[in-house]
Order: sequence, then structure tokens, then C-alpha cells
Amino acid sequence: GNGAVGNGSVADYSAARAAELRGTIAHHDRRYHELDDPEIPDADYDALVRELRALEAQFPELIVPDSPTQRVGSAPAALFAPVAHRRPLLSLDNAFALEELVAWGKRLERVLGDPADDPVDYVCEPKIDGFAVSLTYEDGVLVRAATRGDGRVGEDITHTVVVIDDVPRRLTLNDPPAVVEVRGEVYMPLAAFAHLNEGQVEAGLPPFVNPRNAAAGTVRQKDPAVAARRRLSLWTYQLGALEGGPSFTSHTETLRWLATAGLPVNPLIETLATLDEVHRFCEARLADRHGLDYEIDGVVVKVDDLRQRDELGSTSRAPRWAIAFKFPPEERTTTLNDIMVSIGRTGRATPFAQLEPVFVGGVTVGQATLHNADQVRAKDVRPGDTVIVRRAGDVIPEVVGPVLAARPEGLPEWAFPTDCPVCGQLLVREEGESDTFCVNVACPARAAGAVIHFASRGAMDIEGLGERTVQQFRQLGLLGHVGDIYRIDWARVGELEGWGETSVANLAGAIEASKGRPLANLLVGLNIRHLGPTGAAALAKAFGHLDAIEAAPEAAMADAPGIGLTIAAAVRRWFDDAANRAVVASLREAGVDFGRIEEPSEPQVLEGLSIVVTGTLQGFSRDGAEDAITNRGGKAPGSVSKKTTAVVVGDSPGGAKLAKARDLGIPILDEAGFVELLATGVVPAPVAVAGGEPPP
Repeated sequence: GNGAVGNGSVADYSAARAAELRGTIAHHDRRYHELDDPEIPDADYDALVRELRALEAQFPELIVPDSPTQRVGSAPAALFAPVAHRRPLLSLDNAFALEELVAWGKRLERVLGDPADDPVDYVCEPKIDGFAVSLTYEDGVLVRAATRGDGRVGEDITHTVVVIDDVPRRLTLNDPPAVVEVRGEVYMPLAAFAHLNEGQVEAGLPPFVNPRNAAAGTVRQKDPAVAARRRLSLWTYQLGALEGGPSFTSHTETLRWLATAGLPVNPLIETLATLDEVHRFCEARLADRHGLDYEIDGVVVKVDDLRQRDELGSTSRAPRWAIAFKFPPEERTTTLNDIMVSIGRTGRATPFAQLEPVFVGGVTVGQATLHNADQVRAKDVRPGDTVIVRRAGDVIPEVVGPVLAARPEGLPEWAFPTDCPVCGQLLVREEGESDTFCVNVACPARAAGAVIHFASRGAMDIEGLGERTVQQFRQLGLLGHVGDIYRIDWARVGELEGWGETSVANLAGAIEASKGRPLANLLVGLNIRHLGPTGAAALAKAFGHLDAIEAAPEAAMADAPGIGLTIAAAVRRWFDDAANRAVVASLREAGVDFGRIEEPSEPQVLEGLSIVVTGTLQGFSRDGAEDAITNRGGKAPGSVSKKTTAVVVGDSPGGAKLAKARDLGIPILDEAGFVELLATGVVPAPVAVAGGEPPP
């Protein structure tokens, strides 16, 4: 009766949904494998496949031979000559949690028997987020490179793969086998990806969404010169076929042999005895994924023993002896509800995205940065778009780009506002600048940010005068600009809820104490564009008093050691503004010390050196590490450049900084090396950090 009708309805809905999912997945397979232009992140794609697999498990009659769950990849494109693989390049089943890893281990036991009788060793390899390739060597010479294609037939991409430096043209073996076919992953290092996208934006072209797309698009170019310019790399991870060579009993042996043959094998690969150890390896790789100079999206776990592999066999699409432990997604799609503009303490107008909240990178994200007007134009994101949002580690979430296929018809392009959204005055973008500014010194957003900055630790260090207190005092009319800090009506503050006698006395005391801060701190607090702690210290040392700096011609400042034209012009422009001079006058009237020069407490062993710190150190906070550098006369910039002397790496460092350091050959130091550098001023021998060897 009713039950039968109900079941029929469920089955009918499931059949219709399965058909819809097959079509959607096939569309995305083509975008990914053939066009190298995916519309959705891997996490969204995996969710579609999981839903289809669950339906097919519930209703096996829905499984059809061409279901995406039954095949690998996508048909090869007609642009390139087809290459039939000697052995199929299969996909991998996925695990997303320890429970799924353990369930896979139980399935192995059902085939192999009791692990006590036939123990299983596991090989764990970082899962490179790149582009799968097959390389064939005949008598030691590279003769062919092919894409995965549909797993059985791929495309000939030899012309672009041969120009990759990591790909040997000839194996380093005295007596090479007749045929060696090896599988690997072509990837784009993060430093190369950043360089490529800088060029795209400069040329007015949309940036590439991620290194994987960039690598895939590069190897499938017709012109090999494009691949040579973009500096791709390769890791090999599997022997596909071998004719006339040695015999092996384990995967570990094959990897050692591949390395001996001159093929690049990832140094992070480990062989482990238990699934608990495997899971710990996965967690360790997840923790340091941003310390590598390439992207990984998980760990591939393989049975090491080749006899056991034969016993386990494969399904039509995946080996039973391997599984991919996937990391939480760092890219998801969501709706861009609006583009807003915030005004910072220097007046910089920064566009940001108001998003339909989405869980990505371990947190729910509702806002994301869009950097500046050029970036919005290059990415061409518009309110109403479906967009890809990325959050990697502790990096501020950003909108990567739109899903153009999902764009509603007639969606208007977003235009950067001409007026400040806070004060209504005209926004200005100077020639040669990428940023737009509100130049109204009295703009409430600028004024609030300037006060918060003035009171911050790196400036006048007024404990208790944080963002919340500043906003509260401003709303009540107690605080307009920086000079008002020293004229606060404490009687009125004492009447406010939450402000007792002690808290009022503490804040008043902290403000009074700040009057005696060194001149360099005062200069930092004045919020002059381009003037950071190092430049402020140099100005203070050269002129000795704020009145002397205020009166100094631009040329005199530019000639001072450590200043230069850019800082000199910015300082002169700041003091030429009547509103700024009024602030200085109010500080003078309040009794702020304009001439205290702090003698360095440490020997100036780092003078002329530029040290970048990335990641978490055990013995130093981030500010503490930077203070340790600047107190010894060094610079502590936030980014790596050709001028960087060394990069100090702690736990969970920034991948882009590490990658750029390696790319430029800059010494990389651990914490012990940093301590030695602080003591001696001499850069010690670089160390190996997660993700590769130190530069020479």
C-alpha cells in the first residue's frame, strides 16, 4: 500500500537525482581534465561524487557503466595525439577522517588475513596538487610524456614536459632498462605561481585561480617556450611499467631506484608500520602544509609490499591497495552579496567582499579581501556572482575569482566608488599607485585608525587604549584626533559604565607615561605613510628632534642615512598639511617629549641586514623577534625580497615567503640559527626545513 508508493517515490527521486549528478559531474570532469578551467573547487566536486556514490550504494540498479564512480578522468582532447598507457592510470578512493582510514585498513585485512600473520607496511606520500603525467624512457632516453586522460588513453605532451628542469632527458643509469614508464605530478612552485600572477595582473589579464590550474594549462600549451618560462617542477611517485630492468618486492625499493635513476622523489615520503602512525603522518603534513613551496591537498597512503598489492587488486577505477587522505578544503564557492570599501588609518580605501557565509579553511568566512581596484578589475568579480573563496592557514580569506558559468545574465560590472564611503570626500589615486586614498585627514575612519595606531605597542605603547576604548571615547566626543589623547576629560570617563576609579587611574597613568617615549616611537605613531620603525629610527638619529624634522627640507631628509627619496617625500608632504601641523602643536602643548633619543640597548651587530621572520618561534613572540632584530640595528620587513639577508622559520611558516626565499637562494635559518645570528651578526649555515633542502 502506502509503503510501496513511498519506496517508489524515493527510488524515482533517487534515479532522477543520480542522472542529474552524473551530468553535473561529467560537465565538471570536462572542465577539469580537458579544458584545465574548473568552475568549482575540489571540495565541492568531491561532495557531488560522494552523494552519487551514496545513492548508488543504496540503489545498486542506478549504477551504469559510464557513471563517474566507475571511470577515471575524462576523454583526452582532440588537440593532442592520443597515447595508450601500458597500464591504466587509475584514480584513488578518498578518506576524510581517521575512521575512514581504519575502515580501509579493515578491508585490507579481509583480503590479506590477520596482520599478525601477514603484516602490512604503508608508504605515505604528500598528495601533490598538480597535474598527473606518465613519462616513458626507452634505453634510458625520454621518448614520451602523456596526460592521464581517461586512465587508459592520454594526450601526448612531450613537447612541453621536456623543457621542465626537473625532468631528466636521460636516466642516470649505466645499464638502463629497455622501457621504464613512471608516473608523477607536474606542479608549479608557489614562488613561480606568484611571479606568474604578478605578470597577469600587470598585463591587465585575470590571474590564475591556483597553481594546479596554472600547471595544467601550461603543460597543455602548444608552445613549449611558455612552459619553459613558467618554471614547472615534477615529483615522481610510482613505477608504471618496467621491461628489462631489476625486479622489486616493495614500493619503497622502487622509489629508491627511481631516485638513483635521476628522477625527483619527494623527500617527505615515509614508510610506516601502523595506521595510527599513518594518521599522525597525515596530521603532521596538514600542520606544515603551508611550509612547503608547493601545494598539497592530502596524503596518499599505499601498501608497500608489491605481492600484497597484487593480492588486493583494483576496481575499475581505483586500486584497493591505496587511498588518499584528503585535507579540509581551503577553497569553496559561495555567493558574493556585495563589495564594500573600508578606509584604513592612512586613508587607504580597500575593497572587501561581503559573502554568504561559507566554511572554508577550518572557519566560517563571511568577509574576504579584494586588495585594490586593479585586483577587482582583473578578477572581474561582481555582486551576485558565485565566487571561489580561499583561506589558507592563518592567511586573511580572499576571493580568488568568479564562477563565470554561474553568472546571472546582465550582471553589471562593479565600479570603485569616487567618494569616501565614510566622509563623502573625493577618493584619490595618484599616478603609478595601485591604491586609492581618502585624503581627508579629518575623515572619522582615518582619525579613529590613527588614534588606535598612535597608542599601539610599536608606537607610543599606551596600555588600555585599544580599539574598543577609542571607538567608545570617539562616540562620546571625548577623542577626535591624536592630540586629544592628552586632553581627555577624566571626570566624564569616570561617569561611564565599567570605568571605576582604578581603571581611570591606570589609563590616565599610561597616557602620561607615553609622553616620554623615544622620538622614533613618536614618529611611528604619527602614522606617516612609508615611514616604518626602521625609517623612524634613522630620522630620529639624523635630526634629533621633531621640530628639526618638521623644518627640514625634503632634500636634507633624503640625504640622511637610511631614508631615501620615497620616505623623505612622504614625511615632507605630511608636515606640509595644516591639519597634521595642528596635531603636532597639540602634542607639543601637552608636553610630549620631541627629542628623546634612545641609545641602543644591544650591540648593533645587524646594521645593514634585513631579516624576515615567518612562523611561530618557541622563545620569541612575533613582535619580540622583530624587536630583537631592530634593537640590534637590523630591519625586520614583512616580506621577502632580493635585499633579504636571511629568513627565520618557525612552526607553520608562510609557504609563499619560504618559497620565495628558496627561489632567490636566501639562507633559511631555524630558531637556533636566529639566536646565533642575534649574538654574532654572522649568518650561520642554513638548515633544512619541511619541504626540501636548504639553498646552497
